[in-house]
Amino acid sequence: MIAIIKYNAGNIRSVENALTRLGYNSIITDNADEIRNAGKVIFPGVGEAGSAMNYLKERGLDILIKSLKQPVLGICLGQQLMCAHSEEADTACLGIFGATVKKFPPLELVPHMGWNNLLNLKGKLFEGIETSDNVYFVHSYYAEICDETIATCDYILPFSAAMHKGNFYATQFHPEKSAGVGEKILQNFLAL
Repeated sequence: MIAIIKYNAGNIRSVENALTRLGYNSIITDNADEIRNAGKVIFPGVGEAGSAMNYLKERGLDILIKSLKQPVLGICLGQQLMCAHSEEADTACLGIFGATVKKFPPLELVPHMGWNNLLNLKGKLFEGIETSDNVYFVHSYYAEICDETIATCDYILPFSAAMHKGNFYATQFHPEKSAGVGEKILQNFLAL
């Protein structure tokens, strides 16, 4: 079973629908036992870092997520919350990745919304993916490039489009909204 973590952030149903299209069963839950016992865990989200972290802390999910041993995939806000700190509401995050999450410079081009390609691809998550392939982004904050970066994107400035450390993977883009390329990335994660 695949657990999709529910934590008061949007876009969870899109992930559930993508998994269903791929033929996988999933459960949307904030129950610690269900998350701990799942074969894979997906930590998606669209929302604000401060209120999302408060929700996680109130339920002990901040400690649980860091202790998970199965493959975990953070998506969008999920990736940002897996970092050390976010400038959004000056939020201390989970600290799985060492990066700081910063706001894009105040330009008319924020938020970064739409299709963009990935660069510097590394690892199993991107098997069968080319740098010419496009994925879908919607965000105003970005994770800095760091040792855990496994893909970058260049929008206003280079940033971490995907990260990996141990059993933890994360994407700033939305694989569930990235058509066939996103489906391939989800399949690569689910095959881990």
